Amino acid sequence: MPLHKLLGKEVIIPQMNITGSNMDKPHTIFTAQALTKIYQMGEVQVQALRGVDLKLYNGELVVMLGPSGSGKSTLLNILGGLDTATSGKVMYHDTELTHATESELTEFRRFNVGFVFQFYNLIPSLTARENVAIVTEIAKNPMGPEEALQTVGLGDRLDHFPAQLSGGEQQRVAIARAIAKNPEVLLCDEPTGALDSKTGIVVLEALEHVNRTLGTCTVLITHNVVIGGMADRVVRILDGKISEVEQIETKISPKELEW
Repeated sequence: MPLHKLLGKEVIIPQMNITGSNMDKPHTIFTAQALTKIYQMGEVQVQALRGVDLKLYNGELVVMLGPSGSGKSTLLNILGGLDTATSGKVMYHDTELTHATESELTEFRRFNVGFVFQFYNLIPSLTARENVAIVTEIAKNPMGPEEALQTVGLGDRLDHFPAQLSGGEQQRVAIARAIAKNPEVLLCDEPTGALDSKTGIVVLEALEHVNRTLGTCTVLITHNVVIGGMADRVVRILDGKISEVEQIETKISPKELEW
């Protein structure tokens, strides 16, 4: 299927919890095959990924665990169209992203993927509502900023500026901004990395709520092994390779996490 005919289309995603028997017929969102990534640092080559194979499915919450430098952020960036692989293949549904042009990747990111990073990247001079509205103005099928903020528990903070919000509240605004365009995929890179454990759990509750209610395929990367307990699957990455994929039979609520 040509890239431009798939990217940006409206996707209706059924709510799905990929555990137990629900794994029988999951719908594949991403397929990565033999992915490698080599960075040239002067005269030195750094191999960030070494032949990664992975599938991600609709409605699941995946936690990618690994130490700093293991390659997990590189993998997330390639899946999200922020970076390209040195070799291998990435499929989004039936569309190959590997050789997509910059404009096609921009379209893919704009309409299909929401990003949440460790740092919130909010515009200080805009309210929470206005920070979210920036995204809804360029999306094809957005939810309203008020609805997005209500989804992450900030319905009473619509007109607050970032400086008037706590760190956890700012991160939840960033999550609202990511989900406001109704993406099929939500990619989160250390979303609790700058937060204390109590605040981090509130943010994880927001992500779990989004995954459960919107059916968004959610990938959360972290070095904190405890967070794996809330996942449908845990993917462990070490030295640029996937060392283990674990199906979590009994998920626990973010409220039960302790670190």
